[in-house]
Amino acid sequence: MSEWTVDFESTALARLGYLGSLAGWPVPLLCVSIAGGEPPTATATLPATRRRDADESRAAGNAFRRGSRAAGMDVPEAAAACSRVVDEVGGAVVADREFLDRVTLGILARGHVLLEDVPGTGKTLSARSFATALGLEFSRVQFTPDLLPSDVTGTNVFDEGDGSFAFSPGPIFANVVLADEINRAPPKTQAALLEAMEEGQVTVDGDTHALPEPFYVIATQNPVESEGAFPLPEAQLDRFTIKTSIGYPDDDGEVELLRRRAGRVEQAPTVDRVLDADAVSALREVPESVRVEDDLLGYMAALVRATREDRRVDVGVSPRGTQRLFETARAAAVVAGREFVTPDDVKRVAEPALAHRLVLTPDAAVNDVDKRDVIADALDRVAVPTVETAEA
Repeated sequence: MSEWTVDFESTALARLGYLGSLAGWPVPLLCVSIAGGEPPTATATLPATRRRDADESRAAGNAFRRGSRAAGMDVPEAAAACSRVVDEVGGAVVADREFLDRVTLGILARGHVLLEDVPGTGKTLSARSFATALGLEFSRVQFTPDLLPSDVTGTNVFDEGDGSFAFSPGPIFANVVLADEINRAPPKTQAALLEAMEEGQVTVDGDTHALPEPFYVIATQNPVESEGAFPLPEAQLDRFTIKTSIGYPDDDGEVELLRRRAGRVEQAPTVDRVLDADAVSALREVPESVRVEDDLLGYMAALVRATREDRRVDVGVSPRGTQRLFETARAAAVVAGREFVTPDDVKRVAEPALAHRLVLTPDAAVNDVDKRDVIADALDRVAVPTVETAEA
């Protein structure tokens, strides 16, 4: 239904106009005169379909501009930018370089990251630090059992002044969104993220609203508590490009954590900005120029098929997962400063990109089979192609 904003000089006509707008009457029928007076003026906003077309046009323009910017950033420059971001975040978060690289891969592959770990390991600090280092707008949503979908996406609010509804954006309208303890929200609220993560937009009351570019979700969940928690459905797990964890620091890391705390007054460490939104958009376009040989495409497809044929797996990696493996492998090549993908890139990203997409059989779940072992076995079984690594 089209939305109209009508300015009336009469209170009676205002009520009629409001009721008429709800009924879908066209504005000219509402512009009637009262007691011989002049007909009030009326202004109409664009219909919902035309607004969506306008949003799509703006999105296409943004994509074109991002492509233009990416043309000015080559692979070595992108690798250097990623290294600076990881170094800056590593100055605040005591974690393995591999963990920081995996989060960076999710950003570079234009995907989203799920962090699963016990409380207090630095998941929230990691998300906030990456947002600051990237120079992006940050928003945090604390998921709770009583959180509603509209609390995440936003809602239409009635304006008594002009008798119209205006959209009030929710916290998801940011560049980097931290979905903290996502498994504490009911499935209906978790599903509110699906459209946003996959399509970069939200739909409220039939109207589509584009999210800011770039858009990146970092979700966290606590694996040790089951009371008041709702396990993420497979459909939503499949939309996360990377799933990883921080883990406890080793002895040296724990001492370094205390040393850093002793050297500052604030409880939380600070991070400086390294990039900005334009640079991040350009950075995320660079993997599109990375070359992948046909033998490696067959290797990735064979790995995915191996997960579907494993007797311990009820549901293997989906075609979406195959594409995410491809995109993450290209991102890994960029981080390494190469313009081509090698088998080692695929092996490096296979576990964090594929393991969480598997659904084990009941027997495997009872026997505590680790999904990561299924991926490791697939890597052992599938023959590795010999790829020429010299640049053409």
